[in-house]
Amino acid sequence: MTRFISGRTPTTNAEAFERALVVTPGGVNSPVRAFRSVGGTPVFLASGHGPYVVDVEGTEYVDLVGQWGPALLGHAHPGVIAAARAAVEKGLGFGAASTGEVELAELVLDRLTLTGPDGAERRGIEKLRLVSTGTEATMTAIRLARGATGRPLLVKFAGHYHGHSDSLLSEAGSGIATLGIPGSAGITPETAAQTIVIPYNDEEALAEVFATHGDRIAAVITEAAAANMGVVPPKPGFNKLLGDTAHAHGALLIVDEVMTGFRSTAAGWWGLEEREGVPYDADLMTFGKIIGGGLPLAGLGGRAEILDLLAPLGPVYQAGTLSGNPVAVATGAAMLRGAGPEVYEHLPRVAHEIASGLSDALSAEGVAHTVAWAGSQFSIFFRDSAPQNYAEAQAQDVFRFGPYFHAMLEHGVSLPPSVYEAWFVSAAHDERAVERVLAAAVPAAKAAAAALPSA
Repeated sequence: MTRFISGRTPTTNAEAFERALVVTPGGVNSPVRAFRSVGGTPVFLASGHGPYVVDVEGTEYVDLVGQWGPALLGHAHPGVIAAARAAVEKGLGFGAASTGEVELAELVLDRLTLTGPDGAERRGIEKLRLVSTGTEATMTAIRLARGATGRPLLVKFAGHYHGHSDSLLSEAGSGIATLGIPGSAGITPETAAQTIVIPYNDEEALAEVFATHGDRIAAVITEAAAANMGVVPPKPGFNKLLGDTAHAHGALLIVDEVMTGFRSTAAGWWGLEEREGVPYDADLMTFGKIIGGGLPLAGLGGRAEILDLLAPLGPVYQAGTLSGNPVAVATGAAMLRGAGPEVYEHLPRVAHEIASGLSDALSAEGVAHTVAWAGSQFSIFFRDSAPQNYAEAQAQDVFRFGPYFHAMLEHGVSLPPSVYEAWFVSAAHDERAVERVLAAAVPAAKAAAAALPSA
């Protein structure tokens, strides 16, 4: 007797959510999808094409979520889909080495090799290990850093997200150099105590934590440009300062480019700072999202002497049946090959066109706000100035975002369902898509202006 399978595809978002709640915790498989921070019924998507997504009700939206980053070329890009189909026809996976893994790694290393004005070659990483998720990549990078240094402690920044492994879900203690306390149920105090959380973009906090714990710190981990508290880029030279400080104390620098990798520039945020003359040396870098072309794939790269500590060469263990899955590496390679110079010229141009129109509409309604940028990623903060850290990101009129979000949705624009997320455009966002977003800007601004703080 069938107890749960209805045999009928839901035709409304409400019906889909009601059905999901019976069999899935919260009705979703990743918390932000539940719309808890904006209210209302989650949208269940059925398809995507170019800059658009379509829900189960058949409503089409201009998409500014972009699969949280991977949809660099737009949804269902013909070249990426063709690569996936060709790979699928050969088999879904083998649990063995394949040449596609090598080809993707070569593409990544090529993008992270730049020639400076003096003709000298700069390499962001020397080797790459493929895994399945960004969480797995950062988790492995931290294990590798501890294995390389023989030290226990990790320094991270408040508001930075590096996946949901235990050592990364910690909150700040009462003081700058206080060891962390658990930020999620199920994490032991002993595990949390191995992570120190300090304010972002704070040079004094960085100096103090290393002065206090420097000989026990294995690594400092940072998002190349923060995008999980809204977009908050590093101060000029801050990433370089992180590397210099860590190295002066025998620690490593881990730079998380899961979101910014191959989006800010062809060489990610590392390439952007190289171009702007504030280069930094990361010992380890993590990648995800774009590297898999939209399928579950991620990687960690770095200096060869550190990567070679991974099994089978070294004592730091990491393994995965799906690591380097042949379908995922094929779509990732197709995505990178399809992202030429014209893509990186288009992304910031269309992002600024959209953001300027949205900002003008909010200004016309007298809504305090600012647009913050990291390459072509951006987000709107409902405050007068761009924040520099998590505390400042939280100090905004958060209550305005829910009405703003739903007004955009009602007028055919899909935004990230949280005020603390980055917004993304793609190479497929053309003038028609931009016009649809700007048409929604005025009613959305009015909704934000009319919003009131909840009791």
